[in-house]
Amino acid sequence: YAIHQSDPARRDKPLVEVSCGALPETLLETELFGHVRGAFTGAIKDRIGRFELADKGSIFLDEIDAFSPNLQVKLLRILQSGEFERVGDTKTAKVDVRVIAATNQDLSEAIKKGNFREDLYYRLNVISIKIPPLRERRNDIPLLLEYFLEKKNNEVNKNNKKVTGISKEAMLALSQYNWPGNVRELENTIESIMVINSPEVIEAHHFPQGI
Repeated sequence: YAIHQSDPARRDKPLVEVSCGALPETLLETELFGHVRGAFTGAIKDRIGRFELADKGSIFLDEIDAFSPNLQVKLLRILQSGEFERVGDTKTAKVDVRVIAATNQDLSEAIKKGNFREDLYYRLNVISIKIPPLRERRNDIPLLLEYFLEKKNNEVNKNNKKVTGISKEAMLALSQYNWPGNVRELENTIESIMVINSPEVIEAHHFPQGI
């Protein structure tokens, strides 16, 4: 979001997010590139893909390592020329999209194993931002906690009972834990506490035993 907002030419245009690892190849292809009516069973009408929705803006591809060899070729083409075809279509479409990709895998190792195209890797790797695991940036935990509390207060607590803070003991426990699941584990932990306990103030005994 911050990268998208930093570009004056794109900040007012769409920012489209795709969780690539959550979809099988066939669904991911139509999700990204769209399809025309009759392209496959159940395709009863034309559908615009995420790349077209993000035209003139940005698209965030999370878990880029989930791309199959076939989709890697299509992604490489759209990065190089902006061109693609909807599934089942013969007409070539063109978009102007900033592509932001993320992965928690070592793509250089994936290249060695033949699971990721080297030319696609270098095409994507124009500017690389490495985000250390949460255990290596524990000073971020209070800021993330504040963000997740605000977010989950709006999403989880339908009875308007808000979590207003966290005890010192609980914050110490958060800062000492290694967070193997990184930021997602922290978010899920906070959400779980709010759903199960609905405390006004989070205490250490609210955390799972491992923490």
